[in-house]
Amino acid sequence: MLYAIIIGAIAGWLAGKIMKGGGFGVLINILLGILGGFVGNWLFGVLDISIGSGIVGDLITGVIGAVVVLFIVGLFKR
Repeated sequence: MLYAIIIGAIAGWLAGKIMKGGGFGVLINILLGILGGFVGNWLFGVLDISIGSGIVGDLITGVIGAVVVLFIVGLFKR
């Protein structure tokens, strides 16, 4: 669980940097990154995509999931 939180926090921070202007501040981006890690794992499972295992694969999955979450939340922000 701690591993998922740390990877999600890093993914949220990176997603905030990728989504310039779409972020909500460091703390919210980190929380959304943790949620994005779960979303990324679910989304890749549904699409039957395998990035790989290990820290790098988990981080890529988390960043993509966090970008998706930030994009969706950004739609409601407007």
